[in-house]
Amino acid sequence: MKRIITILTLSLVLFSCSKKESTATIDDLIKSKNTKELQAKKALIQADLAKIDDALATLDVKKDEALVSVLEVNDTTFTHYLDVQGNVNTKENILVQPEFQGTLVTLNVKAGQRVSKGQVLGRVDDAGLSQQVASLENQYALAKTTFERQKNLWNQKIGSEIQYLQAQTQMVSAQRGVAQIKAQLAKTIIKAPFSGTIDDVFVEKGQVVAPSPQGLMRIVNLGNMYVSTTVPESYIGKLKVGTEVDVYLTSLGKTYKGKVRQVASFVNPTNRSFGIEVSVPNPENLLRPNQVAKLKITDYVNTKTIVVPTIVVQEDSKGDKFVFIATQINGKKGVAKKVIVTIGKSSDNVTEILSGLAPNDVIVTEGVNTISDGMKLNF
Repeated sequence: MKRIITILTLSLVLFSCSKKESTATIDDLIKSKNTKELQAKKALIQADLAKIDDALATLDVKKDEALVSVLEVNDTTFTHYLDVQGNVNTKENILVQPEFQGTLVTLNVKAGQRVSKGQVLGRVDDAGLSQQVASLENQYALAKTTFERQKNLWNQKIGSEIQYLQAQTQMVSAQRGVAQIKAQLAKTIIKAPFSGTIDDVFVEKGQVVAPSPQGLMRIVNLGNMYVSTTVPESYIGKLKVGTEVDVYLTSLGKTYKGKVRQVASFVNPTNRSFGIEVSVPNPENLLRPNQVAKLKITDYVNTKTIVVPTIVVQEDSKGDKFVFIATQINGKKGVAKKVIVTIGKSSDNVTEILSGLAPNDVIVTEGVNTISDGMKLNF
């Protein structure tokens, strides 16, 4: 390259000097219309240019080389993931409704409070049901005593069968009356349907309450969280209960290990997909219903294969996939070789190579777009 620059520099200087020396003469020749002398000057300049071309042609010009990065490949485990988005949910997230209309006479909880299943959250005025219970229980006690006495007489063959059956019917009727009134009375007591946290309370003590869209309060259990999503129909048979899933919560910047706990049996005819549920642990109680989650579901694993960065795989005019490898390696130098490959699946910016590469091959990872087959490489 230095030789080329030197010759070009000298040629330009020579040409420049010649031009300076002959400018006036050429102008004079043009004015004088001396055709013979003009042709002689032209031949002289062309001869000089030919000498420059010959000199360039005889120089030992260095072949193109490229600076690249390389990587030795070996057998490894390749895992393919299905990436989908879902929403965090819990089955235990409900609005507590009163079963009995009336005045809320007691309210035992507030927002943020932990409660246990069956714990009394409040009580609605029973409108005199408790007094009716006492009256019906007395009637039942009397009917039971009458029946027992009539039964003893009947066992001794005293009295008629009809008296015995009437006493029995009255006792059963009174017993059912007590059970029914107690069931009504139980509806005035508001209990926690499951263990969890009172997320919000929408009423005040002394307020008249009744079933409504708002409810009395919201109770949520964050210990039984899951992510619901849908996956394409083509994954039927690939996703099973127990399949491991990486659950990334964008709002938290954390990844949790979950497992598929339910696979739907119905395919939506509109979008040809089916639903799944993925159970997610929540030890820190950071998960909340309706959070957005990104799922990476393992659907394919090859325990012994070669993988390369996806970006190094190219396609030629014939539609064949290929990569460049470094051959004739000597220290930090080598020669590029185009290798046709058969690719498998791609995931996480790497691609599975089914054929074309062998363990210990050295692939070109950076600079692949600037090299060609047979080019010298520096790395």
